[in-house]
Amino acid sequence: GTGGLTVLDAIVNFDQYNNSDHVYLQSGDNKRDFNQECFIYLGDKANMPYGEYSGNNKTDLLKEHVIKDVQFLLGDKYYREGNNLKYQEDKEPIKVLVIACNTATAYGKNDIEDFVKDAELDLKVIGVIGAGVRGALSYIQKDENTIIGIMATAGTVASNGYPNTINEEKQKLGYTGEIDVFQQAGIGLAAAVDGEQDYINPKLSAPRKNYRGPSFTNEKAIIDKNILNRYGFDWSSNNILYEGEKDNPAEIQLNSVENYIAYHVVSLMETISNSNTQNKLNAVILGCTHYPFFTDIFEEKYNRCYNYKEDGKFIYRSHMAEHIELIDPAINTAKELYTHLNETDLFNDGDINKSEFYISVPNRSNERNVLDEDYNFTYEFKYGRDAGNIQEYVKRVPFSKSSLSPEVVERLAEKIPYTFELIKNFNEDNLKTEYLKEKEKI
Repeated sequence: GTGGLTVLDAIVNFDQYNNSDHVYLQSGDNKRDFNQECFIYLGDKANMPYGEYSGNNKTDLLKEHVIKDVQFLLGDKYYREGNNLKYQEDKEPIKVLVIACNTATAYGKNDIEDFVKDAELDLKVIGVIGAGVRGALSYIQKDENTIIGIMATAGTVASNGYPNTINEEKQKLGYTGEIDVFQQAGIGLAAAVDGEQDYINPKLSAPRKNYRGPSFTNEKAIIDKNILNRYGFDWSSNNILYEGEKDNPAEIQLNSVENYIAYHVVSLMETISNSNTQNKLNAVILGCTHYPFFTDIFEEKYNRCYNYKEDGKFIYRSHMAEHIELIDPAINTAKELYTHLNETDLFNDGDINKSEFYISVPNRSNERNVLDEDYNFTYEFKYGRDAGNIQEYVKRVPFSKSSLSPEVVERLAEKIPYTFELIKNFNEDNLKTEYLKEKEKI
């Protein structure tokens, strides 16, 4: 979906080097380091959230999606619009691949590297998990006993990609302290950020049957009724949909991104406080690229946990540092990309304003696709497909407002303004090109 745009935004705004000689300057030179690079972005919104595939025993299908994403980025084909039958062949190819998704990195990076090797391509593949781990360890002393928290999709958590990488990097870099790792599977959070209606729907005022987020009855993400006050949910403006009395609801459904974050932050703190660890949480890796859109809300919820009391006693403070470092893997990803381009002499002399942005939409021409009234895949079809049944499930089209909800468009404009302008530039160029081609036909 749109989560990878937080990674791209960190890259396009990166400024830690002198552009003329590539010498490291901590404060930069007030010139964006990638200003002469062109970027090709693909958000596979039609098939997201990727984090749900492992829970539906469809990791083979997820890997297939990831390889198809790579094939698209390597190629030159796309559709102007979702209802077009004829594709275009003027998309630029790529020289480096950044997997701007933690779940795709966890399950697909090795497969991508094997694919690139088999195709005999000289293509660097950069994933966000290793970058996130190295970012978290940079805040920890080598002999320090501490806790690193991982907030990620259910798929990323199930892969154990972060704990395994932490252990590898810890040994490689000579860390001797005890580092406990606690993970929280963010059921529904990434989907809520992207406006997926199985998880969030601002138009609703009452619970519905097809809700798949945390609730009193969702075994994958149970809201504990006994500690309802600890979550600190916002009940205003239909941000919580409930049955029964507000003071004693029979069921509740989360209906705002902020409430999803509140649930998952408190759930992580509950897991830590109910464990046997004597260490304190110092750093949390935002292990899903959708989460950095809301870093301020995560910070607010952790501060609330640090100060939360019941019967005059702090509930979580004994297991928390006063300030929790929130690690966005995108920053280190940008550094690794810059280092690679510098070491391999691959820097471009182009124009960042010529970057291209694509998103996947369900292929309405494929009669085997099962779509809902909004022309999205139904949940059952999306996660019920089998790998190996190769067909054109989706079409990749240029970003447009029609393929995103108004709330998502507004968030992009507010949270990543420079990247949003690049997207607008690409859209305007596409519209101009289409207009000129139609004019020529006339």
